Amino acid sequence: MEFVLIAIAILLVGLVLGVSLLVGRGRRTTRLDDDAAAGTTLTRPRPPTPTTEAPPRPSGATASGMGTTAEPDAVSPEAPPEVELPPAAPEPGLVFETPPPSAGRLVRLRSRLARSQSNLGRGLLTVLARERLTEDDWEEVEETLLAADVGVAATQQIVDRLRTQSMVLATASGQELRQLLVRELTAVLGPDLDRSLGVDRHDGRPGIVLVVGVNGAGKTTTVGKIARVLVGDGKSVVLGAADTFRAAAADQLETWGERVGVLTVRGREGADPASVAFDAARTGTEGEVDTVVIDTAGRLHTKGGLMDELGKIKRVVEKVAPVTEVLLVLDATTGQNGVVQARVFTEAVTVTGVVLTKLDGTAKGGIVVSVQRELGIPVKLVGLGEGADDLAPFEPEAFAEALVGPAD
Repeated sequence: MEFVLIAIAILLVGLVLGVSLLVGRGRRTTRLDDDAAAGTTLTRPRPPTPTTEAPPRPSGATASGMGTTAEPDAVSPEAPPEVELPPAAPEPGLVFETPPPSAGRLVRLRSRLARSQSNLGRGLLTVLARERLTEDDWEEVEETLLAADVGVAATQQIVDRLRTQSMVLATASGQELRQLLVRELTAVLGPDLDRSLGVDRHDGRPGIVLVVGVNGAGKTTTVGKIARVLVGDGKSVVLGAADTFRAAAADQLETWGERVGVLTVRGREGADPASVAFDAARTGTEGEVDTVVIDTAGRLHTKGGLMDELGKIKRVVEKVAPVTEVLLVLDATTGQNGVVQARVFTEAVTVTGVVLTKLDGTAKGGIVVSVQRELGIPVKLVGLGEGADDLAPFEPEAFAEALVGPAD
C-alpha cells in the first residue's frame, strides 16, 4: 500500500512540473509579441551567400574600364576629378610706389621757394641795382637780410663782402649782379660742410637714423618722406614707430611705409619707446637691411624728463648697432625760436644734421644760414611742400639760386 501511495505522489509531482513548464513557455511568447507590437523587431541574420572569386585584374585596370563586375555590397570610391587652379595673381592694392631719386630734387623744387625769393633775393637785387649805393641803401640791405632770419653775424659778413665790391656793383649788369649775389649767399650757406647722411651698412649692421624734434614740426611725416628718399636711391629700409605717446603716430608711419613696401616695427600704445626702437634696430639687423629710421615722440625742449629719454633711446639702440645719424626736425616758420629749440636738443643727444620743414611756407629762407652758423650743424634736408616727394637734400648753390630767383 505504501508503494502505491509513493507512486501516486511521484505522478502528481511530475504532472505539476509539466503544467508549470507549459505555462512558462506561453508567457515568454506573449512577452515577445508585446515587444513586437511596441515597435521592436527581431531580424534573423541573413544566411551567408556563396561568393565567386573574381578573376585577377590586370595591372592598371579600373572598375569601369575593364568590364569587371564589382561585388554587390562593395562601394568603390571614385577618383576625385583633377582641378586646374588659375595662376596666382598679385593682390590688388599691393603695387608699391617708386619714388624718384634724391639727386636733383632741390633744383626741381626751386619754384617752391617763391615766397622767400620775393622777400630776400628780389629785395636785395632791387637795392644793389641802384646806380650809387648810399648808407641808407646798405642799411636796407641789412634789414632785408635780418628780416629773412639770416642772422646778425651772417648779415654783417654778407654786407662787408658786398661793400668791398661796390665798384663792381656800380658797373655790373643785371646778370652779373645776380651771379655775385648767388656767390655771396652760397658762401654763408656753408658749401664745405659735410651733408652726407649716415644711412649705409657698416660692419654687417644697418645705418641707424634717429629722428627727433618738437611737437608740430612735422617729424613723423618727415620720417615717412625720408623712407621714400632712401627707397628712391635703391636702399632697403625698416621704420621704427617709437612715438608711442601719440595714438595716430604709428598708424601714420605704417601708412607711409606701406606705400613703398617698407616694414614698420611698432608697439602697443603707451609702450616703452626705447623697447620699440630696440626691436626696430634688431629687426633691421636680422633682416640685413641698409637703413633703420626711428621716429621718436615729439617733446617740448623745456621738458627735462622727456629730453633725458632721448638719451636712453640712443643708449638702448646702440646695444644692437651704433646710431649713425641723429636728425633734428625744425619748423622753418618758427624762425629764431627754432634755433633755441635746437640748442637744447643738442644737449640731450649729439645732433648730426637738421631737417628744415615747411620752408615753402615762410618768407624767412635765411633760417638755413642762422641754424648752421649758431649751432655748427649742417642742414641736410629741406621740406618744400606737402607732397610725398617734396623732401630734398640741401644743396647750398641751388638754394642760393632759388632765393635770388631766375635771371630776367
